[in-house]
Amino acid sequence: MELFEYENTYPLSQYYEILNELINRWENEIVEFKEAKGQYDTNKVGQYFSAISNEANLKRQQYGWLVFGVSEDKDKKIVGTNFKSGVGLLEKFKYEISKNTNDNMTFIDIIELNPIVNEKAYRVLMFKIPAAITGYPTSWKNRYYARSGESLVLLQQFKIDEIRSQERSDWSKQTIKNSNINHLDKDAIKLAREKYKEKLNGKYVNEEIDSMTDEEFLTKIKLLFNGEVTNAAMVLLGNSDYDNLMPSPPMIMWRLYDSQGEVKDYELFPIPFINVIDKIFLKIRNLTYRYLPNQTTLFPTNTQQYDTWLLRELLNNCIAHSNYQLGGRIYVNEFEDQIIMSNPGNFIPVNIESVLQISYNPPFYRNQLLAETMVKFHMIDTATMGIRKVFRIQKDKYFPLPDYDLSVYNQVSVTVYGKILNENYTHILYDHPEFDLETVFLLDRIQKGLSISKESIAYLRKLKLIEGRKPNLFLAASVSSSKEDEAQYIKNKAFNDQYYKDMMVRYLKEFNRATKKEFKGLLWNKLPDILDDDQKEKKISNLLSSLRRANIIETDPDNRIQWKLKE
Repeated sequence: MELFEYENTYPLSQYYEILNELINRWENEIVEFKEAKGQYDTNKVGQYFSAISNEANLKRQQYGWLVFGVSEDKDKKIVGTNFKSGVGLLEKFKYEISKNTNDNMTFIDIIELNPIVNEKAYRVLMFKIPAAITGYPTSWKNRYYARSGESLVLLQQFKIDEIRSQERSDWSKQTIKNSNINHLDKDAIKLAREKYKEKLNGKYVNEEIDSMTDEEFLTKIKLLFNGEVTNAAMVLLGNSDYDNLMPSPPMIMWRLYDSQGEVKDYELFPIPFINVIDKIFLKIRNLTYRYLPNQTTLFPTNTQQYDTWLLRELLNNCIAHSNYQLGGRIYVNEFEDQIIMSNPGNFIPVNIESVLQISYNPPFYRNQLLAETMVKFHMIDTATMGIRKVFRIQKDKYFPLPDYDLSVYNQVSVTVYGKILNENYTHILYDHPEFDLETVFLLDRIQKGLSISKESIAYLRKLKLIEGRKPNLFLAASVSSSKEDEAQYIKNKAFNDQYYKDMMVRYLKEFNRATKKEFKGLLWNKLPDILDDDQKEKKISNLLSSLRRANIIETDPDNRIQWKLKE
């Protein structure tokens, strides 16, 4: 039964259909309706997030729903909600939820709809909640929640045990029903055989593989099981004519953006993925980039914007580690001076710093058979050090390091830069080839204006590599490459506090009295450009307080807003 009308506009039309379906038929623990006409307690939302996430896991569903703007009684109807209706408030709310869940889980998406009832539009919010990770119940403020009918309860121990006892299954190893070798691409299989022999590089191996049929070869490397095609085989070798055998056919989209952020060109690349990277490389503009790596040379260094091995490794990582069950695409977004790749699925190492450690080992592989096969086909690094090598390539070019963006739940994005951002960074790396990746990583964060720990700041100060005060830190330069750079460097550097104090004392000796506003007029343009207006205000207040504590100045008893020299 249709409960409302709506504008049939893609992609929201599918969510209107889901909403209608949920109201009409869905009655279990992974869907909850709330009127929430105005505001709604964040803590309560967090508890429902935990409960629905855990129940979805136990019911072998990928997600559940919390819906605002629908009445909670048996005869559910659209009532509308004003919850977080301001600009940007829903995105902030996603982050707020992530701060109190394990693994920083948050909503997969928040869909804002406007169904029409009796010619009136009502605002409805659909919160898409991910199922708990295999083996780990979802918590809210360190407590697990569940549903008991319509009630919200603590997760019972037997349910905790059931989730914790779950074994992590390998999606890529699962076979596709009613599939066979005829659903694979023959040219892709031929390439796979060549890559496999190239990887093992042995006469005996070559003879053995050449003597096998395609079916025997694919069975040997576990891509076929009892004659059926595995998901890994379909991703790497599948015939795109039969990609409908998979619930969500894998797809890679390349998009080219202009300087205004508008899409100039795009192309979709279906399976097989074993040879898709070469096709994408034909699209990417890898121009020659010229730069001066140090301040003394007169001859520029010429290099390609992007190292081809680096791009290949990162894109193959997207293929190997995507969560194909989520149904999202892999994207390669090309801009004038950077490339951003993204894939569906959370970042298993949690943060990039751990991956850069020499001793890093991944806790598990999301698609183990797929990853192992890609190693056999010489597609990804075999020693789990591919990302570290990617960072080292950029370091050796004196380029910015890649940026991993993990802020969007169940999505990993990496940005590769094709130009220099800060010449001081380049000069420091050129002068100090001995710096390890961890030190370069900290310098890279400084040049991008990103935060680092107090310990890291102290470490870089000890090496005399940074100047300024937190949060306005900047890279130091022993020699400036130009007069313009030198002028900016001087503007960024603060004079000694005593210099400002002496100016203030001389001013009072000449004019006897001064207000804070007059001191601002005296000092404002002499304070370093690295400080913003609020910081400059605070700086002047601190200087006045310091002179007062030293018994050099005091406020005028007859006019408390004026300062004078202490007699």
